[in-house]
Amino acid sequence: MIGFLCGEVIFSDGNESVLQTSSGIGYQVFYNKVLVEGTQAAIFIAHIIKEDSETLYAFHSLRAKKLFEMLLTVKGIGPKSAYGLIANIGVNEIINAVNLEAKTTLTKVPGLGTKGAAQIILDLSGKIDRVKMYSDSSKTLKNLSTLPKTNILEMFDEVAYVENSISMNTNQHEILNDALMACKELGFKEDKIIPIAQKILGANLITKPEQLIHLVLKEI
Repeated sequence: MIGFLCGEVIFSDGNESVLQTSSGIGYQVFYNKVLVEGTQAAIFIAHIIKEDSETLYAFHSLRAKKLFEMLLTVKGIGPKSAYGLIANIGVNEIINAVNLEAKTTLTKVPGLGTKGAAQIILDLSGKIDRVKMYSDSSKTLKNLSTLPKTNILEMFDEVAYVENSISMNTNQHEILNDALMACKELGFKEDKIIPIAQKILGANLITKPEQLIHLVLKEI
């Protein structure tokens, strides 16, 4: 079973990513964050094996992975629904929703109705807090010292960016402006696009206007 991957980002669009490991094998994973192509990334993996397929779901932390696995124990909840919950709501929000029996919070995810939300609360009530014992931090590089120095520095920058949500730099402003112009040409209003784009820039590593446009259009 694959539980963790570290390698060079060959492709990433906020839906899927491809990581090439040191062995030369490229792994395609579902990942709801945009990774910088050409840099090194370290992600936790939930390996789902079925009779006719194998699927890899990626997570930034061990806690998110463990919550995903716990959600799979709920009657009627499959990998796509479980991953959608974590991607759209977030780990802490799911924990709070279960503890507070807030079904409306869980039903914000497309495809999950009141019945499914009630089942999650019923099955995980009293035990969901167990996932808090696992780290909610992104994987650091202390155990990855064999990576090239330049890639290590890039990855430290990536982790700091994701965890601290630093303000936009000049390059990000240029990406935002280019993406805004493209969206306006498609007929979308500026006041609707800007908040979505800024939120995405604060939560993801965007290096190209095309990446930002893709994610903005998914949110609209």
